[in-house]
Amino acid sequence: MDSVILSDFAKEIKKDAKVLDLGTGTGIISILLCKKTNLKEIIGVEIQKEVYEMAKRSIQLNKLEDKFKIINEDLKNLSKKFPSNSFDAIVSNPPYKKDNTGLKNDNNTKLISRHEVMCNIDDIAKVSSYLLKTNSSLYIVHRPDRLVDIMEALKKYKLEPKNIRFIYPKINKEPNLVLIKATKCGKPFLKIERPLIVYNEDGTYTDEILKIYNKEE
Repeated sequence: MDSVILSDFAKEIKKDAKVLDLGTGTGIISILLCKKTNLKEIIGVEIQKEVYEMAKRSIQLNKLEDKFKIINEDLKNLSKKFPSNSFDAIVSNPPYKKDNTGLKNDNNTKLISRHEVMCNIDDIAKVSSYLLKTNSSLYIVHRPDRLVDIMEALKKYKLEPKNIRFIYPKINKEPNLVLIKATKCGKPFLKIERPLIVYNEDGTYTDEILKIYNKEE
């Protein structure tokens, strides 16, 4: 669901944009953005070879070879692969947990996906600031309890937070996800968008979640 919600949040990406997907995993965000927007090209970056191969198969199955490219690389090396100011937008669903916190999974693939083992929010902000064009934006989904860390990293690299939207599992619960849009060299002005509620009290999806998923169908 994280990826579906993020792709909907970033659907404003402009026509013919060149987009980067940091930590693309199996490619779900990029695939959805290819269908939701009129982007020209999206490049996924995935450090894990096994997951990278899965994403390549997803690209082929969805017949997106003309739009969706993927590279098997550490995002910290991207400044050597692309010149600065190369991208019109960047999206990322990064690892949520600090390396030294929470229960760790013995499965190395899941560990890298969930914990900041290979990269952290500072790495993502740094490379995004380098690769984004001025006044272009980074879109990320993360956990609300990391919000202070995220804001500090974004401001450090001149990525101005512009929009925040909290995701609530139910209306009477605390938020468990947060969507953030930050613009490179943007003017200070932060809009807190209305909350997105996932489930009704009876456990069914809310109309807005159904609308987001129906778009995919």
